[in-house]
Parts: sequence; structure tokens; C-alpha cells
Amino acid sequence: MLAIVDRVLLALVGLALFLGAGAVLAVGLGVPAPSWWIHDGPHDVLLDDAERTRWREADWWWPTVIAGLLVVLSLALWWAVAVVRRHRLAAVPLDTGDGGEASVRGRALESVLAEETSRLDGVDRADVLLTGSAEEPGATIRLRVDPRVDPADALDALARRVLEPARQSTGLATLRARVRVGSSGIAADRVE
Repeated sequence: MLAIVDRVLLALVGLALFLGAGAVLAVGLGVPAPSWWIHDGPHDVLLDDAERTRWREADWWWPTVIAGLLVVLSLALWWAVAVVRRHRLAAVPLDTGDGGEASVRGRALESVLAEETSRLDGVDRADVLLTGSAEEPGATIRLRVDPRVDPADALDALARRVLEPARQSTGLATLRARVRVGSSGIAADRVE
């Protein structure tokens, strides 16, 4: 839903900016302006002295302007955070085998997967993020392994000893995983 709102808002803002800039450019190049347009010709200013100073003495003017700008800023910040935030899977449904409904919280499953992955030989640290939908969950895993460990061995152990048991215990048909493997920053021994 947020992706649709994001696209619609971006399209509307882009269209308004495009039409406004095009209209100002057209009037600035000498195209006759319609009677309702805010500019009369290429030498007209956006706000003349009378328009800029009309509300200067009104007590309500500046608080209203500041409040309006704060609302616009708050909405822009909310939008930016909502777009940038990574979406986590809230819960994963479990197959109980008896037709009942049960689920495990996404963060709890992330925690278990990270703990089990950290216990693998040569893995110094593991971060897990569940993504996707409840029907087809996936895991994004960042591994920090010892430099002396073969990454292929670490991935094989992760698949066999962590992901497959997690898939079986939750009753999922598949559990996709995207794994990023990095090396722990172990300093070289000093030679004297």
C-alpha cells in the first residue's frame, strides 16, 4: 500500500512542478498569459511589494505560516522514513498439523536464526532480517566469518544446520535466503 501512495504522491508532485515550471517559462518567453494566471508577462515578478507586505501587521500571519511549514516538514519526514525503512516480516504462520492456526513472531525467529548461525564453526557474528510475505518468507543474513574459514563451508553449514531445520520446524515449503559473507577484521600477527 505504501508503495502505491509513494508512487502517486511522486507523480502528482512531479506533474505539478512540471506544469508550473512550464507555465512560468512560457509566460517568460512571451506567450500571452491567461487572465487567471499569476504572471502578466515576462517582466512581472512573482510577488510584488504589496503582496509581500500585505499580512505583515496581522498577528496570526507568522504563526500560521510557521505551523503550515512544520506540518509540511513533518509529512515530508514521515514519508522519507516510511520509504527508507526496511520492512520486516511481523509474523510467520506455523503448520500445526491439526488444522489450527499458530504463528511465530518475526523478530523471535530472526533472533533464533541469528543465534543458531552464530554457533556455527568459524562464524563470529550473524545478523538476520526476515523479509517477504507470510506465505513466502525470506531471510537476509549477514555473516562475519573468521578469515581462515572457507565461505563455501560456512554457507553449506548455514543451509544444512540452520535454514533447513528452521524451514522444517515452521512447516514452510521454502525459506529463501540471501547471504552476505564478510571477513572479521583480525589484525595480522606482528613480526619482529
